[in-house]
Amino acid sequence: MRAPGILALVSCSLMAAQFREHTVTSDLKGGYQVVVADLNRDGKPDLIALASGMKELVWFENPGWQRHVLAANLSQPINLAVWDVDGDGIPEIVLAQGFSIDPAKSAGVISVLRHPGDPREPWTATEIDRLPASHRLRWADIDGSGKKVVINAPLAGAKAEPPGYRDRAPLVLYRPGAWKREPIPDQLSGVLHGIFIVDWDGDGRDAILTASFEGIHLFKLGANGRWTRTEVAKGSPAPWPKSGSSDVAVGRLGGRRFLCAIEPWHGNQVVVYQEESGAWGRHVIDDSLVDGHALAVADLDGNGRDEIVAGHRGGGRSVFLYSAEDERGTRWKRQPLDEGGMGAASCAVADLDGDGKPDLACIDSTRLKWYQNVTPR
Repeated sequence: MRAPGILALVSCSLMAAQFREHTVTSDLKGGYQVVVADLNRDGKPDLIALASGMKELVWFENPGWQRHVLAANLSQPINLAVWDVDGDGIPEIVLAQGFSIDPAKSAGVISVLRHPGDPREPWTATEIDRLPASHRLRWADIDGSGKKVVINAPLAGAKAEPPGYRDRAPLVLYRPGAWKREPIPDQLSGVLHGIFIVDWDGDGRDAILTASFEGIHLFKLGANGRWTRTEVAKGSPAPWPKSGSSDVAVGRLGGRRFLCAIEPWHGNQVVVYQEESGAWGRHVIDDSLVDGHALAVADLDGNGRDEIVAGHRGGGRSVFLYSAEDERGTRWKRQPLDEGGMGAASCAVADLDGDGKPDLACIDSTRLKWYQNVTPR
């Protein structure tokens, strides 16, 4: 008998979506984030591999995966986000480095990287800010203008100390050109680990979903120019600092929207949230992860229902796929993508081989792999 609140989970040896594994590199140090972007304007998505233990930021050119250096002389890089600000077909990169899990020891350097003409040559970096514990960077169109801003979500406040991290965690933005820090009001407390950008209301304005010790919240800029913060779910009910949520993403089961999360911080649970009578009901579909960290959603098998991709860095060091057996998501099956072979810190979804099917790329401490979707259609 399963514990109360845990949806039925079936382990399967065969995947509905089928993948062929490819290793891009196995010599990283502290691999932490993989980002997909076309860096050379050839129409093929390339892979950027951010590794916190390396002095270099590197990218791999599709389809041969030749290695190039974007930037050197880095110190503890932790996150980056890409967007083509100037419209030349090659994105600008905003990078956070100088990270420490102890905010008092974290410089939180934010820089903008620009290509020198040939993206295969080292890019130039311009520092724009220093905010301790800067940890998550994402681009978002917060006002529906088509002009995106950079969201910076530090892990915790500057005065926070582990393990409780009792301080307010800032959430800020930067507008390209000015690159000045602008605070987003109504700060959260404790660790703010994950953010997800989504057009929540379908009005063309991106909102920010946050996953923190306080749970899952939605930050949205209204037409009146004012920010609102709305609690979506409280996350894990365990006492602080095992409360709340660690990472969050949005998916769809046919016409129904759902949220998925890893809980608590670096936790063991894969959680699905579904709207039930005006509230978001919490359902644990797996509680066996060890140091859960990677989370993504995509319709991998083309059936109109998004799968959940979740990876953990401890214990069995694996990546699993979770698929709903019906559009209501009452039963979920777990399928191994890379069991024991990838302690994923980050996974990304993109059509890497141009066949129209979404592929996956995942990174762990030493390896970057991509998983070619070979599901028959």
